[in-house]
Amino acid sequence: MLPKTLGHAKNVPLFRRTKALENEIDAFLDKLSQAGLSFRRAVQIYLAEGATAEFEEKLSDVNTLESSADHLRRGIETQLYTQTLIPESRGDVLGLLENLDSVLNLFEGALWGFSIETPDIPEQFRGDFAVLADQAVNGVESIVLASRAFFRNIEAVADHMHKVMFYEKEADKVSTKLKRAIFASELPLAHKAHLRSFVEDIDNVADRAEDVADRLAIYTIKRTV
Repeated sequence: MLPKTLGHAKNVPLFRRTKALENEIDAFLDKLSQAGLSFRRAVQIYLAEGATAEFEEKLSDVNTLESSADHLRRGIETQLYTQTLIPESRGDVLGLLENLDSVLNLFEGALWGFSIETPDIPEQFRGDFAVLADQAVNGVESIVLASRAFFRNIEAVADHMHKVMFYEKEADKVSTKLKRAIFASELPLAHKAHLRSFVEDIDNVADRAEDVADRLAIYTIKRTV
């Protein structure tokens, strides 16, 4: 966790002289946030109706957002090196963007799993699957807000970081409950194992958001000492 009071001397926007680059990073974060919303909606659709055309449309949206975010990340990386911008923080910024991009990859991978493997999710488990997806997406949204604060108002980072941890813990509780219920059921073992893998795919999103938060905490401390 971050201390509530950070050194004010560095509480300035990281890219105060490079508005274009700041806009590109904002756009990258927008893609991640939008992917989370599409992921949540895709899971809701799948739980209610299966791999319908509307579900596939949401999967396509996430695929497009992931590709667009990759393009933005590579462009940002090129600018940071070719324009010798913020050399003291360059590695931290690139590391943060790469880790955030990995969250997008998890969104995409989980939805491809639903599309390709079409798991049969019994009615009694669907509510907890939906809650798990909600907690994972909430954690990602919190890390997006923390990341925006890192670039604009570093003292506000702590306002969002604790929420990432909260949602990760809530996701763990739901995933544990769900896996216990699955394995206590009378489903065939292969079906249980199949469902477990999808629980873990969604839970991994919340775990990765927490991993990014841990790294962001270090980057924030480095900028404020």
